[in-house]
Amino acid sequence: MKPSSDASPEPATASRLRFHTRQTTFRQLEIFREVARRGSVTEAARALHLAQPTVSTQLARLQETLDETLFEQIGRRLDLTSAGEILRSGCEDLFEVLERIDSRLGALHGLTAGTLRLGVVTTAKYLMPAYLGAFCRQFPEVEVQFSICNRNELVSRLEANQDDFYVFSHPPIELDITSHPFADNPLVFIAPAEHPLAGKAGLTWHELAPWPFLVREAGSGTRLAIERAFRVRDWPFAPKMVIASNEAIKESVIAGLGIAVLSRHTLHHGGGESLVELDVEGFPIRTEWSVVHWRQKVFAPAAEAFLAHLGVAAGGDNPR
Repeated sequence: MKPSSDASPEPATASRLRFHTRQTTFRQLEIFREVARRGSVTEAARALHLAQPTVSTQLARLQETLDETLFEQIGRRLDLTSAGEILRSGCEDLFEVLERIDSRLGALHGLTAGTLRLGVVTTAKYLMPAYLGAFCRQFPEVEVQFSICNRNELVSRLEANQDDFYVFSHPPIELDITSHPFADNPLVFIAPAEHPLAGKAGLTWHELAPWPFLVREAGSGTRLAIERAFRVRDWPFAPKMVIASNEAIKESVIAGLGIAVLSRHTLHHGGGESLVELDVEGFPIRTEWSVVHWRQKVFAPAAEAFLAHLGVAAGGDNPR
């Protein structure tokens, strides 16, 4: 039968796109997602344990299949085009669904399987391995992806929804997140063991002020807490040196370059005999570690099990 003249045939473009997206492979999409995250073929190849030409070839085939340019090169970095942004968003949704399916299939057999993706700020690296060790012993079938970065980088990972959970001492309150405090994070003054103030009780700001003050970089959780504490006490904030890692700050304090405020957790990992905690009025600064996720996050069983392991409920709502 001849179709009526007023029939509306399916647009060729829509048909072409549906056909082409179905010709892609999961491996190509996995490679594309990693390149999109890292902005580099070389870094993506290293993360995926693939040869760089393999990654380049699969990307070229994917772009040819979709008939779209997915990246544009600005200097050395690859940035997503509009088509690339659409594909990246779809890939994140797709792989999250696949991981939930994998986890739920594992749960049918009485175990929590799947993948747990956890991002933490640098200071939390002293705390989280103990939690993860106990969790992995309880759920050996779960694969854990553990990322450590500074606060600004972790906020970027959170905004891109790259992980299940994020551990902050100062969660970004401007985002639509839920935050679950689960551990104390006291911030203390530290000095070399032979420092003239070591062992003195009830030190005041006037006794501390003559000594050079070393701090973390602007934007770090520790720096934010220190600035807030100094404002409350009406102390002038005039750091002598800004250092972008806890280890470097500890080594600088040991070397006699000044005193600093760091998480007490950092003192338990290196420099213990060479550093002391100063007894300062109004210290330690009381802060907490919080595990953070998007408010509308849908959890796989492995993620729910990890929240329970931290002693917080998946359904809890404690926005920060």
